[in-house]
Amino acid sequence: MRLLIVEDNVDFSGLVAARLTRAGFETDQVNTAAAARKAVTSIDYVAVLLDLGLPDDEGIDLLRDLKASVHAPPIIVTTARDSLDDRVGGLQSGADDYLVKPFAMDELVARLHALLRRAEAPAEEVLHLGNVALDLVNHRVRVGDDTQPLPAREVEVLEFLMRHQGHVVKREALAAYVFGKHGHQGAGALDVYLSRLRRIFSEARATVRIDNIHGLGFLLSDGGETAVSSATAGRSQHP
Repeated sequence: MRLLIVEDNVDFSGLVAARLTRAGFETDQVNTAAAARKAVTSIDYVAVLLDLGLPDDEGIDLLRDLKASVHAPPIIVTTARDSLDDRVGGLQSGADDYLVKPFAMDELVARLHALLRRAEAPAEEVLHLGNVALDLVNHRVRVGDDTQPLPAREVEVLEFLMRHQGHVVKREALAAYVFGKHGHQGAGALDVYLSRLRRIFSEARATVRIDNIHGLGFLLSDGGETAVSSATAGRSQHP
């Protein structure tokens, strides 16, 4: 399994590469956005570790470019930018995970393994509810005739809700599924993913809606035609 490390700090990049090598990964290291763009055109990486502070371009722009490709690899942002706006911006731009420096190398390895396990979904598995179809292999959601790519984390959120459709899902259970044993650290990011999914549903006129059940969790349901108007009218009630 070959990873690309995009990091302008050569010493830190070497430390990460050494730990990942011990974990059984092969790694390539680049320290500019230009070199990263060139690397991904010639090699199919199983994942990319991306620092946002690159010398020749904004890492967030590189993130968007990589995620716009047809076969976009999972991307974990590894950065010292720890503000809420930075984390939300990274996740909304397509990052599959966001890890703030300094971090434990063992946690990085664990998150990589979890991300890659979830990427190995059964071939051609598609979940359906109402006029929504979630493609677990190609990381796409179709609402009616509209199809959009989804970052891996949003796929996981929607997958868990669709597998429990019609039942209230506790926030803690959803966070544990998406973030593993570090679920408590990423629970706040769920609101970012849910907000984007709700926006996709609303704009594409999905019959499906995601409701907050106060004090309990989240409920995914198919309300037919009524869900379209009620979901649009009730967006302000959702985070």
